[in-house]
Amino acid sequence: MRILIVEDEPKTAAYVRKGLMEQGYVVDVASDGFDGLHLATTSRYDLILLDVMLPGLEGWEVLQGIRRQQPTPVLFLTARDAVEDRVKGLQLGAEDYLVKPFAFSELLARVQNILRRGSMQSEQPLRFADVEVDPLRRRVTRSGQRVELTVKEYALLGYFMRHAGEMCSRTLIAENVWDMNFDSDTNVVDVAVRRLRAKLDDPFPQKLIHTIRGVGYVFDERAQ
Repeated sequence: MRILIVEDEPKTAAYVRKGLMEQGYVVDVASDGFDGLHLATTSRYDLILLDVMLPGLEGWEVLQGIRRQQPTPVLFLTARDAVEDRVKGLQLGAEDYLVKPFAFSELLARVQNILRRGSMQSEQPLRFADVEVDPLRRRVTRSGQRVELTVKEYALLGYFMRHAGEMCSRTLIAENVWDMNFDSDTNVVDVAVRRLRAKLDDPFPQKLIHTIRGVGYVFDERAQ
């Protein structure tokens, strides 16, 4: 899942970004209201963490601009703790409002709660061949057998499942699963695919993850 942080305080933005990425989320950061609104309305995000006091456009204006175009969930993350501010944020359409300073564990719980509500409304289980992914419980099974995956392995499988039958280049995998520009000297993608294969493919007769030499991978029932 992709999260956008709109926060002008570099230390806060870096702290929240690091914590969320450790939980497996892909995270972008904007440091002012104009950039935040641009990213929020031109890219797809599952959640936006939005400060109120921002350069350029205030958070209130950013939220209003977002709501004119799309229903992406927004969680205000701000030092403004007056009751009228909280009420205003919720009335403008934010899903939640968390006051700084905050414990990361509380922020994470609120993020997960918002994303869980969204999943319950829109995200259906993913199925391909004998593999099933339940996004609500983050549960993976193959031929009815539970497959235990790490956060990144789960994200990688989700990407493959959503692009089953398509050629997935290492560049696209790196951008979507790790939120990084692919470096040809980095084997992070190949290592992750190898680990996923060991759990999802090796114990079963039919292989689903196939290598396209020099390009990337394809998730398919056909032999490659």
